[in-house]
Amino acid sequence: MARAVQRRVVRSRSSQRAVPVLSRLAEIAPVGMLVTGLDGTARYLNPAFTRLLGYQLDTEQPFFGFDLLHESDANAGRQHIARLARGEAELYRGEHRMRHADGQPVWVMLAAALARDAEGQPDCIMLQVTSIELQKRAEEALAHSENRWNFALEGARQGVWDHDIRTDAMFYSRMWRRMRGIPDDEVIGKDHQEQWASRLHPDDVGRVMNDIHKQDSGDDNFDALEYRERTRDGNYIWIMSRGRPVEWDENGNALRTIGTDTDITYLKTIEQELAAEKERLRVTLEAVADGMIGTDCQGRVTFMNPAAERFTGFSQSEAIGKFAENVFPLRLAHSHEAAHCPAITCLTHGIPFEVSDEVILVSRDGQARDIRCSASPVVMPDGKVTGAVLVFQDISQSRALQRELAHSANHDPLTGLPNRVAFDRALNLALASAEGSNRRHCLLYIDLDRFKPVNDTAGHAAGDALLKQVAETIRGACRGHDLAARLGGDEFAVLLEDCPMPNGKLVGQKIVRAIGSLIFSWNGRDYRIGASVGVAAITPDAKSPADCLSEADAACYAAKAQGRACVVAYPDIAGGA
Repeated sequence: MARAVQRRVVRSRSSQRAVPVLSRLAEIAPVGMLVTGLDGTARYLNPAFTRLLGYQLDTEQPFFGFDLLHESDANAGRQHIARLARGEAELYRGEHRMRHADGQPVWVMLAAALARDAEGQPDCIMLQVTSIELQKRAEEALAHSENRWNFALEGARQGVWDHDIRTDAMFYSRMWRRMRGIPDDEVIGKDHQEQWASRLHPDDVGRVMNDIHKQDSGDDNFDALEYRERTRDGNYIWIMSRGRPVEWDENGNALRTIGTDTDITYLKTIEQELAAEKERLRVTLEAVADGMIGTDCQGRVTFMNPAAERFTGFSQSEAIGKFAENVFPLRLAHSHEAAHCPAITCLTHGIPFEVSDEVILVSRDGQARDIRCSASPVVMPDGKVTGAVLVFQDISQSRALQRELAHSANHDPLTGLPNRVAFDRALNLALASAEGSNRRHCLLYIDLDRFKPVNDTAGHAAGDALLKQVAETIRGACRGHDLAARLGGDEFAVLLEDCPMPNGKLVGQKIVRAIGSLIFSWNGRDYRIGASVGVAAITPDAKSPADCLSEADAACYAAKAQGRACVVAYPDIAGGA
């Protein structure tokens, strides 16, 4: 008995010596400590608690430790502490917000333990608090960052997938599921690869299954795959899948691949529509007979249709990059001088340009074509000119027809000499040039002698043939720039510019001799004809073309009256009259 009492006395002394040590440890501990009664009344708090939450013990105004829990955490925290106070639990740990003395919430790691008295009954509750404010801020920042990326990915309708090659485990984001119509909570099993492959379009299976392994291996040429996948509603969507390895083993083998899937059905639809439109345009451009050449803003060829290739002699591949004027060389029809390229003119001024002159396109092989051409600028919405389109047509046939019609309108169809219309026009010009100047011209009026017997006995065919020979004879007796014309029937006229009367009479005599020496053979019979020529002067005093012709006709009539085959000038008969 005495020994037992002695042992208790010794133990009591040891405990008394330990109390100052424990008290000192609590004072210097970095962890906030609060001791409360079972009802929550604060009995003790250490300096670390005061530094963390700003509270101090005030014997006059006691506070309750359980009330320090923030309102949003009070119910859950108090339930756990209440269990401790009832002795139903010995220890509790949890993350809570506690109210600082200034009213602001502070995140802490709360550790609460039940302390019992000597008889083992609940005596008090010891609370230890450690600030986890920085941790919570980091978590909030991380959560905010993750939410931002999730929202960004979902806003861009990009689904995320994560393939752990080691375990063949797959993670699919919510957007990845939604674009395929797969519920968010549906479990995708180990056969995910087979399920995915079964949804691929049959035309894409072989290619995609081959390329997916290259993507997993990190081949940069296959980091983006396009394929069609069937959704839960049975429709196919186009997927752009981008991904690459993010983890490798020591041998460089990929262990994990992460990527995103984007629904590009809308883009593919537009792409297909554009492709169809491009094909229609290609067929149209190949079908049209007009040549078309496209250029950039510097005038270099970017496009040619088959008609342009045919007309220029350049293939599109040969022409691309060359300046348009080198592929499309033009020259003026009348002077054969080089003409400006309409595409370059269009680009220079930024407005449509149509060539008004008659121009000829000389192809690569030297063939010349009459063409009609125009060019229009390619203008962007911002007003910038990015190129030009040159359109041209081969009008060689129509222009030849125009020339033929123009020739027919001004020339005698039998002899090819200018006709009465052309001669009248030239006579008007001659009168205008003589008016108010010292220029003098002569007009010869020629009437054939003994032509009617040939026409009557040998026929009209013989008469036509004879008229052709006469026309050639008259043309040969004149100067190169003189105008010889057939006025009708067997009547001809010659306009001699800058020719005084004496010289005009000499030319008339030359014509008379040439026609007189002409022997016309037809069906074995020879015919000889002659010509009478009247000469009229074109001077500033001349009144009109009709007057000039009347004077020359009168002189010709006088020549016939004098025995034919001679030349009579109007002044001679006028003076005689």
